[in-house]
Amino acid sequence: MAFELHPQLLADSVPVAVLELCDIRLMDAAAVPWLLMIPRRTDLREIIDLDESAQLTLWREIALVSKMLRNEFHPTKLNVAALGNVVPQLHVHVIARFSNDAAWPKPVWGNLPMVPYIDEARDTMVLRLQTALKP
Repeated sequence: MAFELHPQLLADSVPVAVLELCDIRLMDAAAVPWLLMIPRRTDLREIIDLDESAQLTLWREIALVSKMLRNEFHPTKLNVAALGNVVPQLHVHVIARFSNDAAWPKPVWGNLPMVPYIDEARDTMVLRLQTALKP
């Protein structure tokens, strides 16, 4: 079976980059820089469903994306989470958090206004992230 992105992830985010294992997508929530990392594998719910080699690749890619967000945005804290309570397809959230963001210090889920990007701002953010991810 071919890899397909869950409809909710497709609706809530836009493409940024393709890494060895993961598609990187920007959540359409303008309050904080919020990326999704989705391994291009079928029928996965948990990180432990990946084989050991893919798990290591995922962690390397999480580190790459995390360092990029830290270098680009200088957040107070990085939040990295693989919840999957609403969307069962394995995906990892990497979120740059700031002590002055609307949800701080609480989690973003249910505490952050999910205001979408204005088209031009979204396009600018995607370009910024793509540039920052290039070696």
